[in-house]
Amino acid sequence: QVQLVESGGGLVQAGGSLRLSCVASRSIFSMGWYRQAPGKQREWVASITSGNFPSYADSVKGRCTISRDNAKNTAYLQMNGLKPEDTAVYYCSATGGYWGRGTQVTVSS
Repeated sequence: QVQLVESGGGLVQAGGSLRLSCVASRSIFSMGWYRQAPGKQREWVASITSGNFPSYADSVKGRCTISRDNAKNTAYLQMNGLKPEDTAVYYCSATGGYWGRGTQVTVSS
């Protein structure tokens, strides 16, 4: 079993920044971020392998940076230039089908 705990969400104005964190209870090969806006399906945002190879959805490419600290079993999602359409609950995911409980990100216009 793996527990994932997200933090760092909040309310921010359009154009602002937030950094999300996800702490895993043990080392994980791949960690990623998904988001789910009200009335929409959960969508993939970004992923990163243990070798620090990142990948991004087109919707956030150039505005978000995923990183990780393997010594701390922690993944981060730095989000810049936030838009109202980025408003969603952001979930951390890990290899093996593990999910965190999510952290709310709200971007006001």
